[in-house]
Amino acid sequence: MRLGIFYLLCGFAIVGTGIGLWQFLAACRFPLHQRTRRSGSGDGFTPGVTLLKPLKGCDEATRECLRSWFIQDYPGTIQILFAVQDAGDPVCALIRSLQSEFPAAEVRLEVVERLVGANAKVSKLAHLESLASQDYLVISDADVRVPPDFLREVLAPLEARDVGLVNCFYRLANPVTAAMRWEAVAINADFWSQVLQSLTLKPQDFALGATMALPRARLREIGGFHALADHLADDYQLGHRIVARGHRIVLSPVVVECWDPPMNWKQVWAHQLRWNRTIRVCQPGPYLASLLSNQSLWWLLLLAVSGLGPSRWVLPIRAGLVALFVWRMFQVQVLNRRLAGAAPLPSPAPYAVLKDVLGVVLWGAALFGNQVVWRGVHYRVGRDGRLTRL
Repeated sequence: MRLGIFYLLCGFAIVGTGIGLWQFLAACRFPLHQRTRRSGSGDGFTPGVTLLKPLKGCDEATRECLRSWFIQDYPGTIQILFAVQDAGDPVCALIRSLQSEFPAAEVRLEVVERLVGANAKVSKLAHLESLASQDYLVISDADVRVPPDFLREVLAPLEARDVGLVNCFYRLANPVTAAMRWEAVAINADFWSQVLQSLTLKPQDFALGATMALPRARLREIGGFHALADHLADDYQLGHRIVARGHRIVLSPVVVECWDPPMNWKQVWAHQLRWNRTIRVCQPGPYLASLLSNQSLWWLLLLAVSGLGPSRWVLPIRAGLVALFVWRMFQVQVLNRRLAGAAPLPSPAPYAVLKDVLGVVLWGAALFGNQVVWRGVHYRVGRDGRLTRL
């Protein structure tokens, strides 16, 4: 029995390391940051587009994040629609300032006091959807900063009639605290490589919600944002339903930046817990299996039970654990640099093993709980992913 446990953990350690290598190779092969449009090639496909931007509050990075949408190098018509829930929200003054800086821009600010569902963000999007004047939509989170050629790049794949949605990877651009650098291992290294690993098995059937572009016709087919107003994972539901209608999702090589306010360990933990419970609700099977890819966990457990196996294995296991730690930091360092591109970004590599160890606790907490905190509001998440405000 003891020997069986030992060899079982040996197998898990090998499988976990193999999955990590698989993710690393999938990430290295993806043409991250490459551009489809070249100078002198003409405007190409540049339809009119409406940007839908739900907002709540602001911080020192918000102005530049919003301003990045006003300075797009895009010849087509751009309509920008903002929505807040409270007319006294300080972000309203910031938007009026941007309107003064860019008087030619077509901008509208809406106060949406009546919510149509538990998800406040989607309720705002449902209101803005009715005001959109263009046939193509871009949905973006408040903290996202985009490059000047973003609209050119992200809308280009929609010229193909079978493409129903385009999304892209995002990176945490300002991990200024120790807790945020720990989280950066998950966002800037592990998450996007795991997505690419999954795409080696099947086409993408979910959306990454930081930025999404789609034709209005595709949104109408699934019932608009009203149909998603009670769901926690509205981006997942949006992409999943579009694919179910026979359309294809394209993953753009463009990377956008997420600028979060400085967060402590409690805030980061709540953010990660909500993220993990979202994944568990959307994909319970893959979420359960994700523990296999926790490379550090299995090697640490193997070291703990090394006395159950042959004595000659003790030194190789210790050497393997050291090699695993070195590999894990190398993996995170390379993936973090790839996602950052030319932008300077602090390396979260020293937090790689800590992320794996605490990730086990996070995995268990997300597995058994059903409450999340989002923008300071507490919700209960049902088995179907619907939110109930507490």
